Amino acid sequence: MTSAAAPVPEEPRGAPNGRFRIVLLGVLVVALLASAGALVWLLAQRQGDAGGAQSERDAVLRQTEQFVLRLNTYGPDGLDAQKHLPDYQKQVTAVITPKFAADFEKSGLPIAEQTVAQAGYARSVKVYGVGVESIDADSATAIVAAGFTGSYPDPQHPKDASKRVDSDADVLRWQVDLVLSDGTWLVDDYAPVKTEDGQ
Repeated sequence: MTSAAAPVPEEPRGAPNGRFRIVLLGVLVVALLASAGALVWLLAQRQGDAGGAQSERDAVLRQTEQFVLRLNTYGPDGLDAQKHLPDYQKQVTAVITPKFAADFEKSGLPIAEQTVAQAGYARSVKVYGVGVESIDADSATAIVAAGFTGSYPDPQHPKDASKRVDSDADVLRWQVDLVLSDGTWLVDDYAPVKTEDGQ
């Protein structure tokens, strides 16, 4: 007696066939991979944006510190034969806007040159701290605290450049405004920060 072959079950009517299932599975896998890729890209963009923002803040901090150091560091060693401070001028104008440079060259620079040439005055500064108060795409405001010390030739030894008399140290607290110009933060203005006691 011959045995009958086992019957092959038929797929129910209306059910998708095997090939359709494979295609559907492939489409779902591709969609899942695309979604995962988009998620990774979005996360990378967010991290890049955060890193970019921190980088801009760091640039504002560095430029503010450089501005304070350069503006408050000068002395007789920098005078040329015409009693000007060309290196001082160049260093300061490198970190400020052209508008601010025009004001500096009209008022701040002549005062510094005059006190150095006539009284032998020198100034040095130490930055205590800098913080970013606000920042957006093209402008920022920083707060800086620093201490500066002036010095004069010793009246007992006026010709000896190594003998100087320090004046009392003073503390400055400034609000510094910066603008982004051609990818570089430049100082556009500054003003003393008043404390609660009005100082």
